[in-house]
Amino acid sequence: MKALLDACVLYPTVTREMLLGVAAAGGFTPLWSPRILEEWARATRKLGPGAEEFARGEIDALRAEWPKSEVVPTDGVQQRLLLPDPDDVHVLAAAISGSADVIVTYNAADFPKATLAEEGLQRLDPDQLLRGLFDAKPDIVRGAAENVLAVARQLSGEDWEMRALMKKARLPKLGRALCGVNRHD
Repeated sequence: MKALLDACVLYPTVTREMLLGVAAAGGFTPLWSPRILEEWARATRKLGPGAEEFARGEIDALRAEWPKSEVVPTDGVQQRLLLPDPDDVHVLAAAISGSADVIVTYNAADFPKATLAEEGLQRLDPDQLLRGLFDAKPDIVRGAAENVLAVARQLSGEDWEMRALMKKARLPKLGRALCGVNRHD
């Protein structure tokens, strides 16, 4: 499965690390465009001086680690697409050009299911994607989550619990699944 990752799921560190950790273990193939990476870098400006420069370093490392994941929309694709927010057309164009199966985003309203279905795509938020992958490949997802938890503890100096970290990262269904909490999703 190929999944185009929108800027809004690359920017939060824990979410990004969960997605890329699962991808690195073979859960899916991640895709993004140069414009998506640029949006991520610009979004970090609000964190203060040095944040954008740090993000650009992370983006350079991402490009080095995933050289085949960057997709440039093919000519003409963007011009034929319509979405509620014209600023998101580039995301759909990149997904189509990269032969993605899914767009991973928090922006549900900007990517209507009917429009995506016409292009053979679906939209999932990161929690939906990772929770579904946990059902199919629990060892891969659990391994990524344990690595992310260890790094979060090391970097923050806090003794994070898995469920709390996943909830903070807007991955509550995954957090419940990882902790064995049975609750109807």
